[in-house]
Amino acid sequence: MYAVIKTGGKQYRIATGEKLKIEQIPAEIGQEITLDEVLSVGEGDQIKIGTPHVDGAVIKATVLAHGRHDKVKIFKMRRRKHYQKRQGHRQNYTEIRIESITA
Repeated sequence: MYAVIKTGGKQYRIATGEKLKIEQIPAEIGQEITLDEVLSVGEGDQIKIGTPHVDGAVIKATVLAHGRHDKVKIFKMRRRKHYQKRQGHRQNYTEIRIESITA
């Protein structure tokens, strides 16, 4: 069974037992969370598509860790104007493991 969820402004295709890095959420390590913005649920040839969410579908997940992604380097330059700007960014994330998908 798989599902498509929306969290942190992004959509993810998930299955039971997968590990996933999502946008940071305020939860303790080891805490069980529920993700209720389920856009579709499928198993084999059957698929349920929500309008916009599937009614009664709930994803249970466990928080494994919090961390920061690798640095993204931003470099801006205007040629012949003696302008250069360097900047970096590291996005926070929460790593979760999908425990169950209920449709």
